[in-house]
Amino acid sequence: MKKYIKYIITICFVLTYVFIITSCQNINQNQTNNNNAEKQSSFTLAMTGDALIHGFIHDEAKKDDLNYYKMLEPIESEIKKYDVAFYNQEATLGGKELGLWGYPRFNSPYEFGDTMIRLGFNLVSLANNHTFDWGEQAIYNSYKYWEVQDNVMTAGSYLSEEQRIEPKINTINDISYTMLAYTWFSNVKPLPEGKEYLVNMYSRKKAKEDIKRLRDKVDVIIVSIHTGKESHHEPTKRQFRIAKDLAKYGADIVIGHHAHVVQPVDIINNTVVFYGLGNMISSNIKENWRIGLLGSLKIEKNIINGESSINIRDVKGQLLWIGFIDEKDRNYRHNFKVYPFSKLNDEILPDYKMIQTKYNSIITSLNDSILVDNPRLQ
Repeated sequence: MKKYIKYIITICFVLTYVFIITSCQNINQNQTNNNNAEKQSSFTLAMTGDALIHGFIHDEAKKDDLNYYKMLEPIESEIKKYDVAFYNQEATLGGKELGLWGYPRFNSPYEFGDTMIRLGFNLVSLANNHTFDWGEQAIYNSYKYWEVQDNVMTAGSYLSEEQRIEPKINTINDISYTMLAYTWFSNVKPLPEGKEYLVNMYSRKKAKEDIKRLRDKVDVIIVSIHTGKESHHEPTKRQFRIAKDLAKYGADIVIGHHAHVVQPVDIINNTVVFYGLGNMISSNIKENWRIGLLGSLKIEKNIINGESSINIRDVKGQLLWIGFIDEKDRNYRHNFKVYPFSKLNDEILPDYKMIQTKYNSIITSLNDSILVDNPRLQ
């Protein structure tokens, strides 16, 4: 009997030992699986070009208490599809107290900024050749306006060097991002000595240092660069060189503007480059100045074994048309409306399908993997 009991105890001990070992193995396996599990998050980015607010545009807004929204309302549904939306504020928001001015020295009211925020724009470049058109007061007014806007990031014009070297960092869906903004030149120069931060001028050294300082602090670095040759669809040698440099320094996305016409999109290694987005709004009569680009992409963050990586995909381009009536006999332009090409018809823009095909070929001329909207078949 004692021998039988001893046998039973031994079996129980062995079974218990096997159970414990198996449980530990399962726990370790689950932990390994969890560590190996892929975690993914993403956000979407849209970008448009220059807000070149000429006098005719101000004149129309004045008719309705500085209402710019009616002109831009057709693109609102497109912009609000995206988590983050960029544009270049070509005409500094110095406020109406400085007067509303168009070409050649631009100044715009805060009401225009209110409109852009209402449309869904929340990433704004303040660095361009017109930034210093109305001096320090306009820059101060602009900075103070943007500073109090919720969830809006600006870059390229500052009130101190400390602000310049410590740009804002935002996080969306667990992905952190920042933007650096530069202009190649300024219409007003030289800038006040010791106050070069008022307009962030581009140099290789500065861009390299800025990106290096931020590279380990954020997942995504966006760089806005104001350069190029006006009215030329082909990027200049300088644009190509700057794009290659920024890619080498570690930028993830490069957004170009200034040429006022649509330019190609390319991918350099893993850096997406929009060489030129054209105009977002303008009263210039030339066809190519009235066609802008709404670029977009998706930013994905993948985490495997605790290591994160960024992937940019779905790089796209959609054309915009700046519609208005031009009464040449009165030198008067009015009834401004900015349309996505998806909302056009032959009444708004005759032969728009042929025009769309023409400009799509410009967008994809350097990289045919860029997605573009094809003309609708009707």
